[in-house]
Amino acid sequence: MSTFENVTVTREANIYFDGKVTSRKVTFEDGSYKTLGIMMPGEYKFGTEKAELMEILAGQLRYRLDGDTEWTPITYGQSFNVPANSSFDIEIMELVDYCCSYLD
Repeated sequence: MSTFENVTVTREANIYFDGKVTSRKVTFEDGSYKTLGIMMPGEYKFGTEKAELMEILAGQLRYRLDGDTEWTPITYGQSFNVPANSSFDIEIMELVDYCCSYLD
């Protein structure tokens, strides 16, 4: 899906890692939400409360879920899931445009 209809977009950005990762919240009529954002090259660690689906819209990265020892490469058009109440490491090789869906 390249467009979202009947949504509310939070104007203020979520800014992480000195501005190298940013996102904006998109809330749907049913109360569910996603974030749309950009990640600049670098290495980052994120924690989760809810399970997440990370869709990569542009760019190239690799990720490692909490407890894994191996990195998994991923590029635009691909996605990966992150369990609830966990964390993941991510290394951005080139600017990444992403959509993160928060799952119940």
